[in-house]
Amino acid sequence: MLRDTAARLAQGGIPDAASDARRLVAHALGVEPGAVSLWQGMASADQLATLEAAIAARLARQPVSQITGWRDFWKHRLRVTRDTLDPRPETETLVAAALELPWRSVLDLGTGTGAILISLLADRPGVTGLGVDLSDAALAVARRNAAALGVRAEFARSDWFSAVTGRFDLIVSNPPYIGAAEMPALAPDVRDWEPRMALTDEGDGLAAYRAIAAGVAAHLAPGGWLAVEIGPTQGAAVAELFAAAGLGRIAVRPDLDGRDRVVIGQSAA
Repeated sequence: MLRDTAARLAQGGIPDAASDARRLVAHALGVEPGAVSLWQGMASADQLATLEAAIAARLARQPVSQITGWRDFWKHRLRVTRDTLDPRPETETLVAAALELPWRSVLDLGTGTGAILISLLADRPGVTGLGVDLSDAALAVARRNAAALGVRAEFARSDWFSAVTGRFDLIVSNPPYIGAAEMPALAPDVRDWEPRMALTDEGDGLAAYRAIAAGVAAHLAPGGWLAVEIGPTQGAAVAELFAAAGLGRIAVRPDLDGRDRVVIGQSAA
């Protein structure tokens, strides 16, 4: 099953076909991907039908996480749907950077699956957090993820800060940062299947950072921190927006591949 699935995916032009095959076969058999090679028995008709449907979906370039319904992120397994951005390993750079900072309350702008907020709250018991998103469907996924993992978090519909009140020790965000001109070059797995509003601002890719920078003074506690994920070419531009908003101690952090990935700044005490 693994060999056949990998071969069919490779013939269909799917990158990393062997890895995807393992996840799809595991999905069909109802086991963990790492346990596929240990599985013994005869696949049932239902299992084979599930696998066939999964292969067809992947050949149509639907992301594996949407087919299986989950993605492992940080220390947790999160539900993923077409209404949410697929949490990616590089976003864990933002989580790691945020956990190095002192804070007791956190606001996650554009929470999506809730991946960032849930990871932060789970690693720091006793703190509070609010996740906001413009998509009601995404908020439903985030609430379900938090409940499934036993993480207490608040969620609300908001266009960035529009429905947010109060101040927070930490504000985090992984906003849409892909420029409209870059969208056609994206892999179809991303461009055609993930929510467009979570990918691009339909402009230069910096609109979300401008909105966040404009509202941060009213919602960041004295001495609080702002940390955002960026595209690998946006470090200098986002750092300038942070500085213009009055933030100090600005730093650009790389991801594990050495690409600029996170910008951090602190408000005046």
